Amino acid sequence: MKLKPRHRKIGELTDALNAVSRHRLLMSNANIGRFIHANGIDIHFVEAGAGEPLILLENGMISTNPIWAEWASSYGGHIDTLAKHFRVIVPDFRGSGRTVHPGGPISYNLLADDMVALIDALHLDQPLVCGYGDGGHVATIIGIRKPASVRAIVNHGGYDLLNPDPQTPGLVITRQMLGGSPDATRPDPDVVAESEHSFLRAMAELMQADHDVAQGPDHWKKVLTWSFERFSQPCGYTADDLHAITAPTLVLVGDRDPFCSFEDGVSAYRALPDGELAVLPNTAIGITPAAVEAAIQFFQRRRADRPAG
Repeated sequence: MKLKPRHRKIGELTDALNAVSRHRLLMSNANIGRFIHANGIDIHFVEAGAGEPLILLENGMISTNPIWAEWASSYGGHIDTLAKHFRVIVPDFRGSGRTVHPGGPISYNLLADDMVALIDALHLDQPLVCGYGDGGHVATIIGIRKPASVRAIVNHGGYDLLNPDPQTPGLVITRQMLGGSPDATRPDPDVVAESEHSFLRAMAELMQADHDVAQGPDHWKKVLTWSFERFSQPCGYTADDLHAITAPTLVLVGDRDPFCSFEDGVSAYRALPDGELAVLPNTAIGITPAAVEAAIQFFQRRRADRPAG
């Protein structure tokens, strides 16, 4: 999970929330939210555009709620651009937004199984899949576990947890920020909500405005609890497992990303049977227009490779 997105100042957050109904993400008649039953739950998703299906997987506990559209680690502000080229499908991960989770830890394998079930329920024929951060890990694990289910993958800054070392700087930072100590084994919502870091306080406010409104008071704390182990420990796969991915895969990273190093990106790229590597210059974290354009160009090159039949 990427924990340092830029957002407007906290003092401006109320204005952002009040402006939700005016935001183009849901004002566009092309963006339709609905539910479909898959893997035992009702998955909420937003759809826009037409053509080749593209599943966008959001980072962390971000949902399709338009209040996230200006958050740097959300695809919300880029859906209209992507919808000019693809039929874009953006699901809420279980527990987040309007997708209800019955309880218990939400692992990467569980999220990957949800997305494969979503693909089947929507009768999609090998869709394109693009994920950022947490979503990048899910996209990659889909490729490992169900390689024939997708046409091509973009993993944007979602390979840091392939490192089996639980003491990597990114994991230590995550446990400190979400749990209050480098060795935390459970989250502390108060640490997040009262953090000295403005972006964490902003994230807590957005999660409350999103998850609590959709699923009840303090639901954001449940989401954090269910997700903490996934964020704070290695994902259970390593770069060696990338050999199982048969779909063309783009590894995309900013050259200044504090979580996903360029060196680890090269290792991931070299482990892929059919991989590409793109490095965004002068970029730390977040989904920038340049990152979206890199994904579009990759998919346009690769979707023509679909085998006949």
